[in-house]
Amino acid sequence: MFILYDLIFVIFALIYLPVYLLKRKFHPGFSRRLGVLPPELKLDRPIWCHAVSVGEVIAVKGLLEEIRSAFPEKRLVISTVTATGNKIARSLAREQDFVTYLPLDLKFIVRRVIDRINPSLFIIAETEIWPNLISYLYGKKIPIIIVNGRISDASFKGYLAIKFLIGPILNKINIFSVQGARDASRFKELGVAQEKIKITGNMKFDIKDYTDFKKDYTDLKNKLGLKPKDKLLVCGSTHPQEEEQILALYKQLHRHFPVLRLLIAPRHPERSGEVAKIVSRCGWRSVAVSSLPAACSTCLTNPVFILDTVGQLISFYAIADIVFVGGSLTKNGGHNILEPLSLGKPVFFGPHMFNFRDIAELFLEQGAAVQVNNADQLKEKIKDFLVNPAQAEHLAAKAREIISENSGATRRNLELIKGLTYGNKG
Repeated sequence: MFILYDLIFVIFALIYLPVYLLKRKFHPGFSRRLGVLPPELKLDRPIWCHAVSVGEVIAVKGLLEEIRSAFPEKRLVISTVTATGNKIARSLAREQDFVTYLPLDLKFIVRRVIDRINPSLFIIAETEIWPNLISYLYGKKIPIIIVNGRISDASFKGYLAIKFLIGPILNKINIFSVQGARDASRFKELGVAQEKIKITGNMKFDIKDYTDFKKDYTDLKNKLGLKPKDKLLVCGSTHPQEEEQILALYKQLHRHFPVLRLLIAPRHPERSGEVAKIVSRCGWRSVAVSSLPAACSTCLTNPVFILDTVGQLISFYAIADIVFVGGSLTKNGGHNILEPLSLGKPVFFGPHMFNFRDIAELFLEQGAAVQVNNADQLKEKIKDFLVNPAQAEHLAAKAREIISENSGATRRNLELIKGLTYGNKG
């Protein structure tokens, strides 16, 4: 099976290579994905935590701190797949940590990297299934734990289609620490042994300060030239076809609320140029945040700001008056709403939240967030909040209450990690 898997992987890589080059995704650290590590690297059986991208890295931030306290003698290896995730990982790492990229899941590359790093424990944030990586770790008797585990609707459908292949791979993982009952049920349906599945909750509820590693946080209002009476609408993680809808409703709202300002943060910052053209077609002047000076109180007249940098969205959520979380008016499954909710912001999202269904339902059931069916409803809801700002305070209070009630997953995951590590001393 693994020979066939390697062959398919190589064929796919060769086909996708031109696309990869076109999108300029080859970064300086890409050699790490090919298994090239520093020759002087000596880690002495570290704990390896893999978090694919920005959201997963932020989710394990607290867990990494807990691991350092529990295992002061251990070094940490933090791997990602994306360059943006790697950048955030480096900002969280300490001097003794090793931040790298996950090797490509080809047997000869995986073996070389695992033999060099030789971890005492491998932690996977949320859910990524790499057959060669998992199998080689299993063969070397290195325990594996999935933390904050979840399976999206799309992934579950795909995994079910190859259940006969994926089941044996999954059962090489020691513990599945999952976010909720739906995720537990899905892992069980894929063939995971019941005793391996633990429902520990979502570690994102434990993040107390989403902005403590961001830069320029206190100066952002000056950077945007916002006046005391201005109201900032931040539309985060937007996708194609959403920006046009947002700009159309903003035009209507701005007629009645001239103090309203708009910042659009495309999910993929490389789309910033494309979004700027959309803004211009809609009759607004676009301004890239990266081009702004430290203070811009007089140089702009009603621009639409475009966040074209990585790792700053949470900081702009912090100065927002109203937040819309994208990927939800279109069928992309939505994005993380805990970030703005934890900052006490009124949060709106569209009907397509299937990637974050459990979290969305939790806040909706208790009246702590607002879901709309389309852009017209979004416009009316924003209008209501601008007219009656007390609604925002009510939502913020409910959100804080829910976050407090659902905290504790990080500590529960640490206890599971302690059990694996002390049971496999090395």
